[in-house]
Amino acid sequence: MFIRWSAAVATIALLISPALAQGAKPTDPQIAHIAYTAGVIDINAAKQALKKAKSKDVKAFAEDMVRDHEAVNKQALALVKTLNVKPEDNDTSRTLSKQASDKLAELGKLNGAAFDKAYVENEVAYHKTVNSALETQLIPAANNAELKGLLQTGLKIFQGHEQHAEHVAAELK
Repeated sequence: MFIRWSAAVATIALLISPALAQGAKPTDPQIAHIAYTAGVIDINAAKQALKKAKSKDVKAFAEDMVRDHEAVNKQALALVKTLNVKPEDNDTSRTLSKQASDKLAELGKLNGAAFDKAYVENEVAYHKTVNSALETQLIPAANNAELKGLLQTGLKIFQGHEQHAEHVAAELK
């Protein structure tokens, strides 16, 4: 199981920045779209968990994910509107969405404790990957100071999510 999750983390890390792998720096509109997409992905996973999870701790974690990611995405939408920037769909966003859809389908086949464990393990891996991408790729590549600030605020929140997910995962073992 650990090897499978490690492979998933490595795959997501590679998909977060195909443009960077080619030496190109993503634009602010692309960064905004990637960040927004990452939030939507976690909201959708959390909503699935609210329907399927059995553990009260897993449900509480999922509620936090919906609340926090919706709040950050709302701020992101307000910022791009204020800046008159249109988030730009890109290969990274599309790949992340496809992979997330596949993961939701995989998790959807599980029930009970198996679902709870797989969901929380996925959340740990997902937050590690997104946090790393924010810290090492998206924040440094952002040109607009307000976008960079929003990403930095998001990173702090999502680092807390990673720790929370690790705590819940440890409690499920």
